[in-house]
This record gives sequence, structure tokens and C-alpha cells, in this order.
Amino acid sequence: MKPPHATGPVKVAVIQHAPVFLNLEASLLKACELINEAADHGAQVIAFPETWLPGYPVWLDYAPNAALWDHPPAKALYQTLVKNSVSIPGPHLEGLLRAARDAGAYVIMGAHERLGGTLYNTMIYLDRDGQRFQVHRKLMPTYTERLVWGRGDGSTLSVLDTDYGILGGLICWEHWMPLARAAMHAKNETIHVAQWPSVRDLHQLASRHYAFEGGCFVLAAGCVLSRRDTLEGYGSLGLENDEGLEILEAMPGEEDELILNGGSAVIGPDAGYLAGPVFDESGIIYADLRLEHIIKGHLVLDTGGHYARPDVFQLKVNDQPQLNVVFESQRKRP
Repeated sequence: MKPPHATGPVKVAVIQHAPVFLNLEASLLKACELINEAADHGAQVIAFPETWLPGYPVWLDYAPNAALWDHPPAKALYQTLVKNSVSIPGPHLEGLLRAARDAGAYVIMGAHERLGGTLYNTMIYLDRDGQRFQVHRKLMPTYTERLVWGRGDGSTLSVLDTDYGILGGLICWEHWMPLARAAMHAKNETIHVAQWPSVRDLHQLASRHYAFEGGCFVLAAGCVLSRRDTLEGYGSLGLENDEGLEILEAMPGEEDELILNGGSAVIGPDAGYLAGPVFDESGIIYADLRLEHIIKGHLVLDTGGHYARPDVFQLKVNDQPQLNVVFESQRKRP
């Protein structure tokens, strides 16, 4: 991994717009437009919120019957989510890679990923060359999220080597997993993307803490989403007699009431805000990062280096894929 060799500030952008809720094709088109807009404003690194493609499953927390056993509307809505999830590799990944290449920017996208018969909460790092990419699957879905997502494993504790140093990230409550943080700090991130549904007070605390502990810049990415956005996005799919709508319509509140209120921010290695947090409005948050500030902070704290005590504490990370079926005929033979 090469050290950063950028001269001058690095301009970053955090996207705080709603997707076209549960409509993957329309959301991908919108993502490409937003990537282009951010790049036109000079952004070199562009971050999206958690599962932006095609939207965080807010009904798990707000719809009263979302967890009923064998409930036809819940199953219908899940079916729609699966049909609008990203497969890797696949055409939607190719579209994102083209957008990153055309923009000349590194892009970090949150997506529902379909792998076999299971969905994962996945962060996709896209190189600005339009060729390379890395994925990270959320290690532990939080609370109600376990109704829709499987668990990732250590094989996708990924980072992307960039001209600005190591670009990494974690998803939502992974920031409360001390050992996950330690593993990522050992990768010497320069820029860290903290993906959230929205960046509430507790999430602001976690993001700022990560920036100081990791000695890196943090892009805290959250979404602005209203009840109207969920209904109109779902309606754009043109589904007839679909029972899943019942779940979304059961979410309380007025149509223009915000379910997710943003809170996106850019945070420096000293835990101070460089931009935001911005609440209750859609937009793109920009900031300039001066990478030399990381070096200054390492004078007093480097948790993976001089402030570590490997003679007392050591972390072993299993970074091998965890497969429940292994076919002997597929094993490598000498």
C-alpha cells in the first residue's frame, strides 16, 4: 500500500439525498447524476449513506406489522427489496464503475447486495479508474435488521488503496464494535466513511470518536427521507395489487414528515467538524481535507503504532471467507 502523494487539499463530498425508494434502476440513474454533480464541484471522493441503493429498510422500525410471522405484506415487500438489490458482479456494479471513471472520483456506495438467497448490507468502494472495486459486508445486522440481512465475515474488512492514502469504512453500529475498529485502525486509514441511515446524536459521537481514535478523516453519511419519498419511490415501480404497500402505508406520520433527517458531516482527525452536520435538508456536503493534519495528530496518538501495547493486547482477525459447504473437488491440489 502506497502512502498518499496528493499535494494540496483533497475535496470530498457526502451525498445527502433520498434514493428513488426501492427502485434500483431509477436510484442508479439518480446516483450517477449526483456523482456527476459532485465531481463538477471538484469532489475527488464521494460518499453515499448506508444501503442507499435502493434505500434503508425504514419499515423495520416504523411499520407495526413488519415482523409478524408469515405475514403476506411483509413477504411481498421483502420480495420487492430482493428484486431491487445489487448483484456483484453485475450490470449495476458496472454502471457505478463507469460513473466513478467518468467523474474521475473515488465513490463509496451503500447497497443491498443479493448473494445466493441472502441479502447483505454492503459498502462498495469504487476506484476512479472504473476497474477496481472492493466490498465490505456489515458484520452484524443491528436488532430488527436481522429480519432482512445476513452477517458478513472478516474476508470483507476491505479498504481501497488510493492516491490519498487508504480509504476504508464501517457501517452503522459496527462503529460500536471495539475490535472491528481496532482492525480497521491497523490498516492505517487516511479517509474513513461512516455510513448510517441518518447521523443522529449517538452516531455523531461514534463518528467523531472514530476520527480521533483512528487519526483519520471521517465522512459521516446519512440520508434525508420522508414518508412521501417511500410511497412515491415504491409507486414508481408500477406494481399492481402488491401487498407490500400495506407495510409502508402503515408507517405513522404525515407524508412530508422526515423518517431520516440526514446529519451528514465531515470530521477531522482532531474530532472537529470541517463541514456540517446538516440536518433536515437534502443536498451535498463538501469539505477540503488537508492530509498533513493526520501526521500532526500522530505526535501524541497512533493506536496502531506507538500508543499500542502488543505485549499486553493482541487481536487476531479471521479474514477467510466462511462457507458452510466446501466441495472437495474444488479444493486446490498440488
